[in-house]
Amino acid sequence: MKDRLLVVVIEDNDALREATVDMLLFNGFKALGVACAEDIDDTPFPQPPDIYVVDLTLPGEDGLSLAARLRQAQPRVGIVITTARTLLDDRLKGYESGADIYLPKPVDPKELLLALQALGQRLLHTDTDAPPGLILNKSTLMLSGPTGHSKMSESEARLLFAFASAKDKTLERWQVATQMSVGNEGMSLESMQARLSQLRRKIQHCGCAGESIKAIRNSGYRFCLPIQVL
Repeated sequence: MKDRLLVVVIEDNDALREATVDMLLFNGFKALGVACAEDIDDTPFPQPPDIYVVDLTLPGEDGLSLAARLRQAQPRVGIVITTARTLLDDRLKGYESGADIYLPKPVDPKELLLALQALGQRLLHTDTDAPPGLILNKSTLMLSGPTGHSKMSESEARLLFAFASAKDKTLERWQVATQMSVGNEGMSLESMQARLSQLRRKIQHCGCAGESIKAIRNSGYRFCLPIQVL
């Protein structure tokens, strides 16, 4: 597939998650697996994911809640729900939460692969006209606002993506440091604050007035503006 798509598998069954990731890698996707919804906020993905494969029965935040917030943050992302819940009411709730495809478990790997390939082709050919608001383009690393554009570094784009996907657009301090770090390098508080100040200036250049990233005392940071990831 052109421009290999990144698929993130959210599944708490370790063996099933690893087997699914291996199958996707073998068939030409980029793929990563996490065990729960909270790991989405903690993982520095190499690029914003294109498709999520979401199990509904997860520890902590459930799959329906995760799908809904992912859809809100990333209107054009692909979401595939896999679950043992097969009643009509369950399927309807899945689609209402933002799912593109709802597959009952056990899912045959061939069916999952074909579903992801079809969804991936649709995503690659989606109209690229962006909706109004603050938009992060994951391909070009360009942040666009009402009156301007700013080029993001890879770490800045990762951080914005993490904010957009997080509950209440809020991250703990260590999560911010993880997203902005290069490799396994640590980051001092002073360095993190300097990097955040630079990011705030880039956001202002896009034409967004007011506070964009708010420090929460003794906790972390909250992103205060509407943002979507394409």
